[in-house]
Amino acid sequence: MHKKKTAIRLVTGITAFMVSFCAALLAAPASAAQAVSITDNGTLEDTCQMEFESVSPSLMELAGVEYIRMDGQPTGAYGGLYPGGSNAPPPAHQADGQRAAALIQPVNADGLPDPRDGLIGLISIGMSNTAMEFQTFQTLASIDPGINPRLRLVNGAQAGQTADVWADAQSQAWEVLAARLETAGLEPAQVQTAWVKLTRTGGGAFPAKALELKQDLISILHTLKERYPNLMLVYLSSRTRSYTYWNGLSPEPAAFETGFAVKWLIQDQINGDPQLNFDPGRGEVLAPYLAWGPYLWADGLNPRADGFFWLPEDLVRDCTHPSDAGRLKVARLLLDFFTSDATSRWFLQQRYTFLPLISSQ
Repeated sequence: MHKKKTAIRLVTGITAFMVSFCAALLAAPASAAQAVSITDNGTLEDTCQMEFESVSPSLMELAGVEYIRMDGQPTGAYGGLYPGGSNAPPPAHQADGQRAAALIQPVNADGLPDPRDGLIGLISIGMSNTAMEFQTFQTLASIDPGINPRLRLVNGAQAGQTADVWADAQSQAWEVLAARLETAGLEPAQVQTAWVKLTRTGGGAFPAKALELKQDLISILHTLKERYPNLMLVYLSSRTRSYTYWNGLSPEPAAFETGFAVKWLIQDQINGDPQLNFDPGRGEVLAPYLAWGPYLWADGLNPRADGFFWLPEDLVRDCTHPSDAGRLKVARLLLDFFTSDATSRWFLQQRYTFLPLISSQ
């Protein structure tokens, strides 16, 4: 799922891609790039100047290995994106995901199948980083001829709307999302999948801070399923690398540790937690199917096994929000994921093979 070719494309292809990318930003229609406010875009001029400090190997490299915090304290927590130190979902959970994905199809405003005029809604949920990264992803998707033309991408992520805000079902963030869906011509019944990337601000103790985020995510998933009953799949990502440490808007090691919140959340669903049930055959459905989307964190200058790394210049001067280069890195990881994962065939242009009718004479 996280392949070496992704890193090669990211590292070697960015320079050559920037010309067409910038042109696309200028030319992209509003329907292809959901409008985001200047605050959401976070347009800061300078890039991060903070010195590099190693935080930890990524969750992928920590597969089955105990996480030791930056201060040298053992945590009793082990890596790997999925249970058992694996970076791939268990076969049964993967099969469940593929069955859920098979239900995703163009539908009309009432949620009924409509292959000609129906739509598939993919939304983002998150804070400013998520909004900035998803906007760039929308631009890349808008110029990719292989994307399903019945797919609509709506950027629901908003500046300042962190996990604790979204966890309130009455938060204004949900109303802003509803307004953006209306602008995009999508009805709630057409929203079938989502990318969620959230955090809480500031540092904090481990595992307490990660467990708070996990509880926020449970509340958010319940609200998503209530508002969008046809939501089948939610892909989760944790924070990208920060270059602030212990204190700040979203410092390390807390930024890295958001990955444990996602890992534990998905693990609970795999283990049959009823408050995360997605299968009507197992009881009341309270949540969509959950899986990792692209894993975005890397230990700065220390590349992951797949070659992916995160530089100071991938961030603006606050060392927290992505620069144009950082946005492009995340957007390309998203595009690579959605065009290759076994549960996201709905993302791609649907091609049908029509066989000649053979009749007996």
